[in-house]
Amino acid sequence: MSAPALVVLAAGVGSRFGGPKQLSAVGPSGETLLDYAIYDAMRAGFTRAVLVIREELRAPLKAHLAQVIGAALPIEYAEQRLDDLPGERRVPAGRVKPWGTGHAVLAARKALDGPFAVCNADDYYGPGAYRLLAQHLTAKASTPPVHAFVGYRLDATLSDRGGVARAVGSTGPDGLIARLVEVKDVRRVDGALRGVTAAGEPRAFTGAESVSMNLWGFTPAVFPALQTQFEAFLATRILAPDSEFLLSTALDEQVARGRSRLRVLPAPDRWLGMTFAADVEAVRSALAELVRAGTYPADLRAAFTRL
Repeated sequence: MSAPALVVLAAGVGSRFGGPKQLSAVGPSGETLLDYAIYDAMRAGFTRAVLVIREELRAPLKAHLAQVIGAALPIEYAEQRLDDLPGERRVPAGRVKPWGTGHAVLAARKALDGPFAVCNADDYYGPGAYRLLAQHLTAKASTPPVHAFVGYRLDATLSDRGGVARAVGSTGPDGLIARLVEVKDVRRVDGALRGVTAAGEPRAFTGAESVSMNLWGFTPAVFPALQTQFEAFLATRILAPDSEFLLSTALDEQVARGRSRLRVLPAPDRWLGMTFAADVEAVRSALAELVRAGTYPADLRAAFTRL
């Protein structure tokens, strides 16, 4: 089994944040969450990275990574283009929003021929999460494939600034994921956790539920199923200007149809994220605490040269 690659979803617009979170400096020496993701993945055994980007972010991302990471890790870039559509399909008039996380992973398909992890460029998952994924991805393959995501407690992934979207998992008798349901506007209401499904159904939660924060482990066997699902998505929803082909929804469907199996790997570390601009200070404070605890050096630039 070849060493796994890291696919980083870095094409997000950051509309609620007010700009590209991928380049937001949050570490004590100006590091981004992307830098910490690559650092943790390298320490876990990942040997290359593929960044899924928008073309306008290519130059600033390459310049930043050259300064922080240098030549420590081979990095390729795959553009998530609106016109990367199957067959003779054309981009609908007025469509400017990316097609979603499922399409972002498909954008990296030509750069991958072995096991790979997927993460967001604007989330912090912790070093233990990448070690778990590396162990999973280097285990013996099976049919149908067993994919995985690192699961975090729902109540540990909320924002005090507003509602968030989360993919909430439930396990079956075999310990594998039976359902993975996308829930929007999850927030505390009168002391309880509530959200709404894509179908408009209200849901209540205890907070102990395991949620996907978009840290996944796949083999290339996921691509044919994703491609078929994306084609079906376009056939039914292409006229909706803000519709998204979500990775969590696609995997839920694959599990339901027996095309894949999905394991949840309980997260050993704290998750940090920046849904809103006001979340930045809390992330900076938490990272400074991790530096003081010795989890990370005060400056990742020198640390990358030693890996």
